Amino acid sequence: FIVMFLFLQNFRYTLIPTIVVPIALLGTCIALYMFGYSINMLTMFGMVLAIGILVDDAIVVVENVERIMSEEGLSPKEATRKAMSQITSAIIGITLVLIAVFVPMAFFPGSVGIIYRQFSVTIVAAISFSALMALSLTPALCATLLKPVKAGHGHARTGVFGWFNKRLDRTRDGYSRVVGWSIQRTGRLLVLYAVLLGGLVVGFSRLPGGFLPVDDQGFITVDVQTPSDSSFNRTQAAVEKVEQYLAKRSGIEDVTFLTGFSFLGQGQNTAQAFVTLKDWSERGPQDSAAAIVADINNSLKSIKDAKVSALQPPPIDNLGNSSGFSFRLQDRGQKGYTALMQAKDQLLAAAKQSPVLQNVYAEGLPEAPQVQLVIDREQAAAQGVTFADINSTISTNLGSAYVNDFPNRGRMQRVIVQSDSVGRMHAQDILSYNVKNSQGRLVPLSSFATIKWMVGPTQIVGFNYYPSVRISGEAKPGYTSGDAIAEMEKLTAKLPRGFGYEWTGQSLQEKLSGSQAPFLLALSALIVFLCLAALYESWTIPIAVLMTVPLGILGALVAAMSRGLSNDVYFTVALITIIGLAAKDAILIIEFAKDLRAKGTPLMQATMEACQLRFRPILMTGLAFVCGVLPMVIANGAGAKSQQALGTTVMGGMIAVVVLALLMVPVFFVAVTKLFSRNERDGEASPAKGSKLERVMNLFRRDRSAQNPAG
Repeated sequence: FIVMFLFLQNFRYTLIPTIVVPIALLGTCIALYMFGYSINMLTMFGMVLAIGILVDDAIVVVENVERIMSEEGLSPKEATRKAMSQITSAIIGITLVLIAVFVPMAFFPGSVGIIYRQFSVTIVAAISFSALMALSLTPALCATLLKPVKAGHGHARTGVFGWFNKRLDRTRDGYSRVVGWSIQRTGRLLVLYAVLLGGLVVGFSRLPGGFLPVDDQGFITVDVQTPSDSSFNRTQAAVEKVEQYLAKRSGIEDVTFLTGFSFLGQGQNTAQAFVTLKDWSERGPQDSAAAIVADINNSLKSIKDAKVSALQPPPIDNLGNSSGFSFRLQDRGQKGYTALMQAKDQLLAAAKQSPVLQNVYAEGLPEAPQVQLVIDREQAAAQGVTFADINSTISTNLGSAYVNDFPNRGRMQRVIVQSDSVGRMHAQDILSYNVKNSQGRLVPLSSFATIKWMVGPTQIVGFNYYPSVRISGEAKPGYTSGDAIAEMEKLTAKLPRGFGYEWTGQSLQEKLSGSQAPFLLALSALIVFLCLAALYESWTIPIAVLMTVPLGILGALVAAMSRGLSNDVYFTVALITIIGLAAKDAILIIEFAKDLRAKGTPLMQATMEACQLRFRPILMTGLAFVCGVLPMVIANGAGAKSQQALGTTVMGGMIAVVVLALLMVPVFFVAVTKLFSRNERDGEASPAKGSKLERVMNLFRRDRSAQNPAG
């Protein structure tokens, strides 16, 4: 509202877009409800991006009506009619282009497709309602709310508005001179454009990959694991030490510990804590989830009896148990369990030395001491003892067995039998158990069995039909998850032959999204090109429009690199948004230039007039959009990293679109028109070609005029 009021300098003019935007957003909410979506992070992000686009359509209409009223002195109704005759096709073109950009996102599969789909539905619905409002409600409000002004009535020349208008006019005059200079040197600027494209390619190759930012979700998990031969009492003592530290750490609200359970496995040597943090408004940067996790890992690594690991939850539920990567080392060559463990140890040792990785560990429980009961089959058979009897005896004594029910004071209760705790404290106690043989006599296990101690796996893990090891970890500060994935693949390549790997969880989705992003961007650009070609029945206009897109992407890339962001899902969404916004601004200039050329204006003059006419609305809509996403750029609290990732790239791209597109769109239009048009002669434009029938009629008229000059 502030930006529009600064440029329009009239409360009535500013009120019209302000009324239109909530109505369009209400229609968007109805569309979300019909498609079964909720108000969540993704749909809210889509609405924030849509607000800038919604304002654009209304601003274009209001600004054009205001310009015609001040220049020609027409009544609001007549000025609105004339303004709509000039910009209706531009609004339709902008709407179709923006819808064409976001529609392909809705058809991508997988978890990333779910993210894209919510953005797509939200923004497409908002754009559709915005166009409907721009073609119906906005003109009606202009004709109703605006007051007539005298012809030649300009903007204020005194006060704050006067100071602003003088500098804006000075900037526009300077811009016109730059446009005049640049369209005379299209060749040199196209070479510069090629250099920028080369820089864009290099920048993309150096931008690290990622999936989604790891946000502070208000809780963390802490895993406690004691040695494999630990008793429950030893684990409980370690848990108490962890609880004492968490009780003193600021920023923590509640701690819930589960002993005997963790995401790595179940047993007497495991425990898992779910730590609820205080509200974001009560925590500063030193009490963020990432800071608390780092402090826990650094402070509690001194506990000798246990390994303590604090982790943040993954960005999306059900894609792993924590943030970081999810790696599966596979024994594809049937090397055996021992060789797989050796390969695992080699990989973990290499990861520990890597400058990219940290907190790399094997998920699951370690190898533990096991008791092997060695049975002499001949002795057991000679005494009439079967393996089923042996198994039943051991299971009943060490575990338990249900016998029957008995009535007790009107209630039925179960009878459970089990060896007393004194009889199952030591491994040698097993040999004292008696087994009933086939004659009904009790035979001690010691008469045909012996005890042997060994170390063996607590868990047997498989992944896609191969024996495997689950490995997790994360990137060190200054590196992204994409860097960590590339480093793990590099280290795995150094293992002996016969071992492979696969990714799962969010790491797999990151790999898929990275491979899909170029195809999605190319598909969006292709659909925009075909849409413009069909709309304008021309190949030159779509080419000139799409040549502005890399400029916006370059701005988004520079903004992402300056803030240390990665090429993740939000970056892809931002690039698709930039494609639509860059095409929109280019259409606003090229549409006016095309109409002027159709009236017979020379190419250079038509281009300069279009740039001068569209300078103020493009600058206003661009600044409004930038201010609209500014809260996301400086966000803190819940979802801050996601907001910063999306807002920063979109803002950087939009700034580049406004600055570079205003300078380069005239160059692209002139260069492409000269290259493809057959009617250009030394930069002068003839009237539009028209249809084949019109060209034949023009030739016929010229022939008749030559035969009969008087006529």
